[in-house]
Amino acid sequence: MPLQTFRYAACGGTNALLGFLMYVFGYHFLFAGKNFYFHFFAFKPHIASLFLSSIITFIIGFLLNRYLVFTSSYLRGRIQLFRYFLSFSFNLIVNYLMLKLFVEIFHWDAIFSQIITIAVIIVISYLTQKHFTFKVKKDGGASFSELE
Repeated sequence: MPLQTFRYAACGGTNALLGFLMYVFGYHFLFAGKNFYFHFFAFKPHIASLFLSSIITFIIGFLLNRYLVFTSSYLRGRIQLFRYFLSFSFNLIVNYLMLKLFVEIFHWDAIFSQIITIAVIIVISYLTQKHFTFKVKKDGGASFSELE
């Protein structure tokens, strides 16, 4: 197994576990199975827990990926952060839609649904991080416009 893949699995697994634990904490204790009202919005507990865990995993995930996993990326930090935000947002939307489908339409347990969703998101996330957010040029060099 390549070192980068191992590091991604270790960091991503740790971040996914932390996110899952935050999800469980939010679902069972913080929101306690009740809707969370935020201004004009009412979030079901499984969705509110998703947003709670996402805030934490976004920050930790970016730092782990930038400084431990994809260290040979030629892109500047602000470009990586913007791209990470884009891929993270896409993953969050997929996660949101899958939870809506599994919990609200199929009536599956929220925790079980989140476990399935995490497995799908891990694959999507690895591919977007490797080939988009923290990509490395094959020839080892970067063009001037990409360094700005």
